[in-house]
Amino acid sequence: MRVLGVDPGLQCVGYGVIEFTKQTSCISVRGRDHRLKLVEAGFIKTCSKDKFTNRLNKIYNGLIQVFEACKPDVVAIEELYSHYKNPKTAILMAHARGVICLVAAQHKLSVSGYAPKKVKNAVTGSGAATKSQMQRVIKETLGLKSVPEPHDVADALAMAITHINIINRKI
Repeated sequence: MRVLGVDPGLQCVGYGVIEFTKQTSCISVRGRDHRLKLVEAGFIKTCSKDKFTNRLNKIYNGLIQVFEACKPDVVAIEELYSHYKNPKTAILMAHARGVICLVAAQHKLSVSGYAPKKVKNAVTGSGAATKSQMQRVIKETLGLKSVPEPHDVADALAMAITHINIINRKI
């Protein structure tokens, strides 16, 4: 199964595709989970000077490329939340999230949403984990040579890992 994790944003959309293979015997060396294979990870960056609609279109076109190249089976995305001090950020994120859900629907894929604290807890064991802690755990879990940068990519990979853990009832 291939899971596309997405960290939505208007400025930067992080994505990561992880392939999960069920194995009867799992070898774990220093935190590395050999059932998980990184297929691709990256980000789609938009320019704040561009028109709002053009930024959404760039996200749309970038995601179409990811979907067609990586052929995910399911999408895991950050749930929409709003902090009472900054509702505009949540509204902008909702637009990007809508584009992501549209692309998933066009590819007939289901979308599962996860709250940031649940993802942090699922990946690190602490709902209050920092960005750098998340990056280090993702690096170890996937056996990467370096931490995923920018943090949007690590967050997207964490979404995918969380979804895999939940459907396998590990958390």
